[in-house]
Amino acid sequence: MDDYKSTEYYRNRELSWLSFDERILEEARDKTIPLFERLKFLSITSSNLDEFFMIRVASLKDQVHAGYTKPDIAGLTPKEQLRQLSTRTQELVQGQYTTYNRSLIPSLEKIGLHVVTKHEHLDVDQSQFIDRYFEENIYPVLTPMAMDSARPFPLIRNKTLNIGALISKKENTDGEHTRGLIRREEGRKGKKTLEFATVQVPSVLPRIVRLPDREGKKVVILLEEIIERNIERLFLSYDVVCAYPYRIMRNADLSIDEDEAEDLLKEIQKQLKMRQWGEVIRLEVDEKIDKRLLKILKEEFAIKDEDIFKINGPLDLTFLMKMYGMEGFDEYKTPKYIPAPVPALQTGEDIFTQIRRQDVLLHHPYTSFEPVVSFVKQAAKDPDVLAIKQTLYRVSGDSPIIAALAQAAENGKQVTVLVELKARFDEENNIVWAKMLEKAGCHVIYGLLGLKTHSKITLVVRREEEGIRRYVHLGTGNYNDSTAKLYTDTGLLTCDARIGEDATAVFNMLSGYSEPDHWNKLIVAPIWMKDYFLHLIKMEEEHAKKGQKAHIIAKMNSLCDPVIIAALYSASAAGVKIDLIIRGICSLKVGIPGISENITVRSIVGNFLEHARIFYFYSNGKEEVYMGSADWMPRNLDKRVEIVFPVENEKLKQEVIHILDIQMQDTLKAHILQPGGTYEKIDKRGKVLLCAQDYFCKEAQERVKKTAEAGNSRVFTPAEPLE
Repeated sequence: MDDYKSTEYYRNRELSWLSFDERILEEARDKTIPLFERLKFLSITSSNLDEFFMIRVASLKDQVHAGYTKPDIAGLTPKEQLRQLSTRTQELVQGQYTTYNRSLIPSLEKIGLHVVTKHEHLDVDQSQFIDRYFEENIYPVLTPMAMDSARPFPLIRNKTLNIGALISKKENTDGEHTRGLIRREEGRKGKKTLEFATVQVPSVLPRIVRLPDREGKKVVILLEEIIERNIERLFLSYDVVCAYPYRIMRNADLSIDEDEAEDLLKEIQKQLKMRQWGEVIRLEVDEKIDKRLLKILKEEFAIKDEDIFKINGPLDLTFLMKMYGMEGFDEYKTPKYIPAPVPALQTGEDIFTQIRRQDVLLHHPYTSFEPVVSFVKQAAKDPDVLAIKQTLYRVSGDSPIIAALAQAAENGKQVTVLVELKARFDEENNIVWAKMLEKAGCHVIYGLLGLKTHSKITLVVRREEEGIRRYVHLGTGNYNDSTAKLYTDTGLLTCDARIGEDATAVFNMLSGYSEPDHWNKLIVAPIWMKDYFLHLIKMEEEHAKKGQKAHIIAKMNSLCDPVIIAALYSASAAGVKIDLIIRGICSLKVGIPGISENITVRSIVGNFLEHARIFYFYSNGKEEVYMGSADWMPRNLDKRVEIVFPVENEKLKQEVIHILDIQMQDTLKAHILQPGGTYEKIDKRGKVLLCAQDYFCKEAQERVKKTAEAGNSRVFTPAEPLE
C-alpha cells in the first residue's frame, strides 16, 4: 500500500507561493479589468515579493549558513530551493516590468495620465517647476552621505529607496557646471579619484509628484527622478560622474529565544531594531547602472550576482497603490463596494437580544464588520456585562475595538486581552496597543510560550435574569475594521452555552491555567485539531470504501501539511471527491494516477483577498461544516493556538455551503491547478460567466432589499438564492 511519502507527490512550498504571485501578475495583465485595478494588482505583486524575500528566502539562506541540508517534502535541499527560486523570481520581476512598461504606462497615456519616466524628457516649463519644487520641498530634507577614508560606508536601511553616485573632486570651482544629471561620462578616461556617495529618497515626502497639466493630460514624476536631476546640488565641490537608484532587502525574520527572554515585549522591541540591519539578501538596481558603482554596492553588501536584480523601470512598484488613489480616474476603477447591513441584525434591538434569538452568520466584506465592533462597544457600556476577553493578532491603526476595550476597563469591567506580539510585521503596532490597554486597566497577556496565538475569539460575560450568560464571536479573520473591507472572512455570533464554556477554557488556557478535561464544540490547535481533521477525512474515506457518497470541500489560504495531504491522497484513492479552494500555497499535486485523480484545486484571485477558512464533509448525508482561523499548514496545526468551530444551525450551515458552491462555480476569477503544477483560467466558452465575489456583493444587497420589503428580518432565509 502506498504510504504517500514519495517526494514526487509534493510541490515545494516556496515555488508554490511564487505561483500565487504570478496569478496576481496575471490579473495586472488582464485587459478586461479596469486599468487602475491592474495598477493595484501590480503593486501587490511587488509588496508580496518583498515579504517573500525578507522571510522565506531569508529563512532558506539562514539554513544554508547553518549547514542544514535536509530536503523538504518535495525533495529539495535549501540550496536547491534557493537556486530554483532565483530563476523564478528573476522571471517574475521581468514579467512585472514588462507589464509596467509595455502595457500599463502606454494605457495610462491613452487615458490622459502621463508618467515622466526619465527627468531628461521634461520641457523647459516642467524643468523650472521641478527645480523650484526641489529647492522648496526636497532639498531641506535630504542628507547626502559620502564614503572615504574618514567616513565608512553608511548603514542603509531595509527596503528604503536610495540613490548611489560616483563623484570626483572638482579641480577648480570655475569649471563648467552642468545642471541636472548625470547619467554621463560612462567609461571616462582619466586619473581622477572616484568616491562613493549616497542619499536616501525620503519616505516622508510623496513619491508621486504632480506637475502642471500638459496638453490636457495630467503629468506626474517620481520623487527619485527629481533628486537625480538635482543631485549635483548636494555635492557642490564635486562632479557627479553617475547616479543611479538602488534598494536592498534584508533578512527580517525575527529570531527570539522565548526561554531566554525575561521580558518578551522588550526582547521583541530589540529585535525590531535589528531587523533594519539584517543580512542583505537582495539588491535592486537600475539596469543601466555604472559597473564601477555596482561593484562598490556588491562588495559593501556582500551580495552574490544571483541576488542582484537589474530593473528596467522604477524600483519598488508599491508606489502604484498611491497612483491608484489619484482623483479623476474613477471610471477606470471598480466602483467601491459598501458592505451591506446584516439582515438578521436589523431589528433595532440591542445586539445581545438578537444573538439570544438566533446565531448570526457574518460574511465580510459583503456584509458589514460593524456588528463585531458594536458587539464590543455595547459590551463596554452595558452595565450588565461583567467581563470581556479577546484575542488580538492584527488591528487597524485607529481601532475602534481597542478604544472600546479601554473604555470597558475604565468602566470597571474585567477586561482580558491577548495581544500577539509575534504577529509578523505588526509587532511594533501591537506593542503600542498592549501598552495602551495596560494603561487603561486591561489585563494584557502575550500567549503561550513558543506558540503564536492566531485564533479569533471574543467572549462577553453578562449577568442576566436567568443567571450568567456567555456571548461569543468566532471568526476566520483578524479584528481589523480596515482589512475587513478588503479580506473575505466569515464569523459567527452565538450564545450557545457549550461554546461559551469552551471559550472560557480557551482564555484560561492562554492566561496560564491548564487545559480543560474535555472540549464541547471548539476544535483547538495545537492540542487536537490536526487529529480531528484527519479523523474527518478518514471518515469520508470509509464511506467511499462502502460505496457511499463521499465529498470534501476545503477552503483555506494554504495547504502544505504533509500528513494532511497524505490523508487526502488516501481518501481520493478510495473514491472521495475532494474540491479544494486554496488561495495561495498548495503543496499537493493533482492528477497523479490512482492517487489524486479525484482532487481539484482552484485559486480565486479577485478584487478582495480570499481569507476565510471553511471545511465541509458530506458525512454520509449529515453534512458537517466548520469554520476557523487555521490553514492546513504545520505552523497552524502544530505551532499556533488556533480555533475551528462547527456551524450547526441548519439554516446557517446551508448558507456556508452556499458560499462554497458559488466559489466552485466561479468561471471568471478561478485559476485551476493543472497536473504539471501550473494554474490556468477556466475556458469560458459555453460556460455561465460568474465571478463569485461580484455575486456575493449583489446577493448581500439584494437580501437587505428583501429584508426591508418584508419588514422583519426573521422571516428572511439567508440561504435564499438570487432570482
